[in-house]
Amino acid sequence: MRKLIYLLFALTVSSASAQQAAMGIAANYPAPVNFTAEQDHQHMMKQLGIKALRPGPSGDEKAPNAANYDEAKANPYPNLPELLTLKNGKKVTTPAHWWNQRRPEIVEDFEREIFGRIPKNVPKVTWKTLISEREMVGWIPVNAKQLVGQVDNSQYPALEVNIAMTVVTPANAKGPVPVLMMFSRSALPAPAQPPKESLEKINAAMKKLLVEADPSLKAVFEQYPAYNPIASQTPTFGPPPAGDPPTAQQLLAAGWGYVLIEPGSIQADNGAGLTKGIIGLVNKGQPRNPEDWGALRAWAWGASRGLDYLETDPMVDAKRVGIEGVSRFGKAALVAQAFDQRFAVGLIGSSGEGGAKLHRRNFGEAVESLTSSGEYHWMAGNFLKYGASEATFGSKTANDLPVDAHQLIALCAPRPTFISYGIPEQGDAKWLDQQGSYMATVAAGPVYKLLGARDLGVGHDYKTAKIPGVNVSLLDGELAWRQHDGGHTDAPNIKYFIPWADKMLKQKAAVGASR
Repeated sequence: MRKLIYLLFALTVSSASAQQAAMGIAANYPAPVNFTAEQDHQHMMKQLGIKALRPGPSGDEKAPNAANYDEAKANPYPNLPELLTLKNGKKVTTPAHWWNQRRPEIVEDFEREIFGRIPKNVPKVTWKTLISEREMVGWIPVNAKQLVGQVDNSQYPALEVNIAMTVVTPANAKGPVPVLMMFSRSALPAPAQPPKESLEKINAAMKKLLVEADPSLKAVFEQYPAYNPIASQTPTFGPPPAGDPPTAQQLLAAGWGYVLIEPGSIQADNGAGLTKGIIGLVNKGQPRNPEDWGALRAWAWGASRGLDYLETDPMVDAKRVGIEGVSRFGKAALVAQAFDQRFAVGLIGSSGEGGAKLHRRNFGEAVESLTSSGEYHWMAGNFLKYGASEATFGSKTANDLPVDAHQLIALCAPRPTFISYGIPEQGDAKWLDQQGSYMATVAAGPVYKLLGARDLGVGHDYKTAKIPGVNVSLLDGELAWRQHDGGHTDAPNIKYFIPWADKMLKQKAAVGASR
């Protein structure tokens, strides 16, 4: 009895000590600010001296402010920022000029005005394996690992960031394999199941517990004696469904692995979350400054931390890691590839405004779609200036942006970059401006050529460039384009992406070996 009393006393003291420690932490650190997205948006406008923003166009073609879909009105600012001219007016004529002078200028503009800066004091990420097991994906045996990247929060314990990631590689590979990192929910493909005997024990115990909790269930189980609360999840292998296999199966069948990294575990996809997630953790729960990073840059940062882990995985060829995403995550994938040169290849799906689409185009989605809407959190606060109609600095438009999408694509050069879209008839809406994205891809070509890589092979006159037909492949160079006949996905282009990427990465390796 005395021991029990002592134990209870010890637990009480321990609990009290933990509460005191938590109170001490709370006293030393401010609580996270809990703005709504609207409050955060207004707070940023106040910092920037913006009194009013132009409303974004409507996706409803019958609305008074309907988005423009008339090509005759689509290019009010036809001249894009110079790609190979320094700010001092000198022309960039050598790769050294690009790497040492022009590229840093472009990076600086994107960081300051578009996507925001990654703070210098971002804490370290420690990766831990939660589950590692042998699984089957279709008929392919794989090694599957579920991981968590724990971000050091010792400088602000009020917030935690745990990056969720899954790594899947073919089990029978004879060496390290290329992998495609995809922005997606982190989940094991086919979690291993207990054998039949163990599952029977689990179900028997489960039934007993359920009856103890609700005795009336005893009659139910007696009436249905074959029923089990937990059914076997052993996969069945029937004939394959019609159409292309899932992306994961196509990658594994081609000798690739894949990675699923969960964007929401890095940074929430809303303005209210900007004082939480990795952005909030670094800012100690306080609102952003105008040059601070937005969600796109944060997701890209998380992908880079995932790549840090892949560089330690003996089953992964870290020199052949690709990055992929669709829609907002297509934007994030393009940002990740542009800013982290370790990503060897990119598949950029239906990325639209803020991705491969030209900001200066007046077609579908516009700069104002991001500055005045619930999607402003993707960008740096400074980006709001370019949607301002009334401000202390006057007003600004897309034409005042120092950079545009062609320069973002050019930051990926000379690494292979595949720009993918679907068609509006299947759900890849006109809003995304496929034509404007094609123009940006054409306009990025001169940097690929300068660095000894191949562009689309259609010249560099973006003003007259007309989008190729649907299902027409421009896949002969490191810069690639294909508009498939599906919807808001890049899945129909996977069967074209894999052999193209294999070819490009092998050529790159051969060139590297010859040097």
